[in-house]
Amino acid sequence: MSLQGALLLASWSGGKDSCLALWRAVQTGGRPQALLTMLDEDGARSRSHGVRPEVLALQARALGLPQRLGRASWDDYRRVFVEQLRLAAAEGAQAAVFGDIDLDAHREWEEQVCAEAGLRAVLPLWQQSRAGLVREFVDAGFVARIVMVNAALVADKWLGRVFDRGLIDEMLAEGIDPCGEAGEFHTLVVDGPLFVHPLALRDGAVARIGDYRALDLLPA
Repeated sequence: MSLQGALLLASWSGGKDSCLALWRAVQTGGRPQALLTMLDEDGARSRSHGVRPEVLALQARALGLPQRLGRASWDDYRRVFVEQLRLAAAEGAQAAVFGDIDLDAHREWEEQVCAEAGLRAVLPLWQQSRAGLVREFVDAGFVARIVMVNAALVADKWLGRVFDRGLIDEMLAEGIDPCGEAGEFHTLVVDGPLFVHPLALRDGAVARIGDYRALDLLPA
């Protein structure tokens, strides 16, 4: 799908899938407008990956892109998300880029909210091989770390690990989806071809968020 010249809003978790989707969109001619990240209602962490806003800000600076931040509970998530899409559309965005791969309910939701805002939903990773995508991500030169694990689904041993070829092979050997599409884990991208420099981060404490264990990566 060619996006030549299209102004794009990136739905941005800070993790590998949203990053690879943006990378593919840029490779096909898209022009990123901003990164849209949804925070919890207090603005303390990102709603999906539990990343602190100061780390998301470091990412945005390294990517050379402005941020759009929405705060929402799960009850008003859709309303706030659509508001942010409409603001982006008013500033010239023509499409929104998402990193979903093969969950139909996610795609339907994204297409619906984009239609409400007058944008096109673009899913550059759709229906691609999960293992192939994570290998493409690593081989492109991106570096990520696992910052959250669902302790009900995978062992804590993965928390903090660098997401590389060796880790992918380990996960496959243990029957773990290396894309984490069932919420087994989440990642934070810290370097790669879209970045002008790697993020300078240090390991903080491990926090408990429901069934999840989240490693706080903090500005160094």
